[in-house]
Amino acid sequence: MHTTHTVIDSPYGPLTLVATDGVLSHLYMEGQRHRPPQETFGERDEDGPFPEVIRQLAAYFAAELTEFKLDLNLQGTPFQQRVWHQLQQIPYGETRSYGELAEALGNPNASRAVGLANGKNPVGIIVPCHRVIGANGSLTGYGGGLDRKQRLLAFERGEGEDALF
Repeated sequence: MHTTHTVIDSPYGPLTLVATDGVLSHLYMEGQRHRPPQETFGERDEDGPFPEVIRQLAAYFAAELTEFKLDLNLQGTPFQQRVWHQLQQIPYGETRSYGELAEALGNPNASRAVGLANGKNPVGIIVPCHRVIGANGSLTGYGGGLDRKQRLLAFERGEGEDALF
């Protein structure tokens, strides 16, 4: 298993992109919960597998891209994989509750398990875990911080440039 990484600027602070065996496997925000030590990211590689990821992220942040089309190397349990796939089905600018995701997965009583899997999403923004909210509409936990979650949701809803900065 060979890992490489690069760091790019974004309206939400530096983003660390990590590829495993040449395919994007992690996206970390500065100060993100569950962020492993930097030495686990492999050597820094400014080119390698990252140009297309960087291009699509730039288009997303410019409000020109609403759906990422990237190969991902997501390592997790089968249940986590199903949750992360379901996250990718939430349309740009919309939200779903943990309960709605559990129902979509065929297990309406699994909202807590969905929340735990959501929190372990290894590729934030691209796999849009920020689009998941509490049943009452509240902004619940987000590994990148609630401020970033609120700003990402406002940005996707087109609520002005202020949402980015």
